[in-house]
Amino acid sequence: MAAKDLYEKDFYKVLGVDKKAAADEIKKKYRAMARDLHPDKTKGDVAKEEQFKAVSEAYEILSDPKKRAEYDEARSLFERGGFRAPTGGGFQGGDFGDIFGSGNPQDIFANLFGAAGGRRGPRKGQDLQTEATISFRESVFGTTLDLRLGMDRGQSQNISARVPAGVNDGAKIRMKGKGSPGEAGPGDLFIQLHVKPHPIFGRKGENLTLTLPITFAEAALGADVKVPTLAGDDVTVRIAPGTPTGRTLRVKGRGVTKGSTTGDLLVTVEVQVPQRVDGKALDALKKFADETSSEDVRVDFVNKAKI
Repeated sequence: MAAKDLYEKDFYKVLGVDKKAAADEIKKKYRAMARDLHPDKTKGDVAKEEQFKAVSEAYEILSDPKKRAEYDEARSLFERGGFRAPTGGGFQGGDFGDIFGSGNPQDIFANLFGAAGGRRGPRKGQDLQTEATISFRESVFGTTLDLRLGMDRGQSQNISARVPAGVNDGAKIRMKGKGSPGEAGPGDLFIQLHVKPHPIFGRKGENLTLTLPITFAEAALGADVKVPTLAGDDVTVRIAPGTPTGRTLRVKGRGVTKGSTTGDLLVTVEVQVPQRVDGKALDALKKFADETSSEDVRVDFVNKAKI
């Protein structure tokens, strides 16, 4: 980016945030705009592809505390009229010592944007950032993403990115050399992943979790119950007689494999209370209540309340 872009581009305005916006607010606004403007969604709309690039460019600067501080300093100088664009060699106007201390503003521009004022040799192309959403199953077993990215001059490129098994929500994948072109080679592409929740399975570290509904009879008498796994097959777990709601059973080696480590499947039991009981079942339940009426299941509960 040329130095003149410092006063021609207001990155805060590009993202629609205040100059004093916190990092979390900037990140949240970038994510929302990037999702709406992503080339995969806009399908060849050149104007929106250009806007997507502008948003990515602004976020690259404002998401980096050091770059943001230097950018704010440079913008402040321009807005006060203490600096004007170079017409030949070097920057003109203003006393930079008061604003930049002993540093040279050309160094700031060169560090931030590769400005032409003080050449430091060929520079690497700009890194690009994008986002992708994958299913819970894909996050556990891995997948390949096929992305279409907007590039300079309204062009686009198709990218295939391998997502390794065991990634977490919010993880970033780096693709070397897939960013913007530059004199010293292209920059990199960073893909931030968002994982959709699964309707049954959850995750704690490398362990998978699920809640298993069982009947009152299975809980009271014990049973062997089939449990689905994320791999698609079933495993059988033994429900011991008298199993209460909330007890967790462990199925070894049925969790997330990440490198050389594989977690377990944690099955938490939830006893289902019948919504309606009639006929022989009602008679049996009443008989059960009569037979166990002398048992006070709350005696320990009451005693503990008195401590």
